[in-house]
Amino acid sequence: MRSLRRSSAPDLVVGPGERVLAWCRTVDDGVLAGTRDALYLDVGGDVIRIPWEQVEAADWDADTDVLRVSLVGSWGEQRVEHDLSLTEPGRLLELVRERVTASVVLQRHVPIDGRRGVRVIGRRAPRGDAPIEWLYEYDEGVDPGDPAVRTAAAEALVAARGDVGLA
Repeated sequence: MRSLRRSSAPDLVVGPGERVLAWCRTVDDGVLAGTRDALYLDVGGDVIRIPWEQVEAADWDADTDVLRVSLVGSWGEQRVEHDLSLTEPGRLLELVRERVTASVVLQRHVPIDGRRGVRVIGRRAPRGDAPIEWLYEYDEGVDPGDPAVRTAAAEALVAARGDVGLA
């Protein structure tokens, strides 16, 4: 009979001061693990470290047991995504949700054309020891090159920075 409890963390090298808080195997015998600071993906000995503040979204499909991790990107560029087929994700999904949420300092949508507009997002490492990184996400159909959009985004950023005490 297989034990439902895992006795130890996987043999995975993580950053200094980090320890694995939750982990699981991928169907191709890789490892997906989370620490306080980052998500680690080890497939065939190649380890990818993804700081939580660089995870734009993590979507779990319970029907297919696939976790899609989308990274923060730049407007107009293809976003990096990892589709991971997991076996028994256990607490890892809860950790992913908690850590990604903890990295968001502020998120504000500013309408520009009806409901369409720009979202100003402030993110930083969940441990709070890094400066806030500011990002814009534009709704479909909003042109970031339009001077009116640039002005609205800049004004929204000034207001957001003020709201977190950085004005």
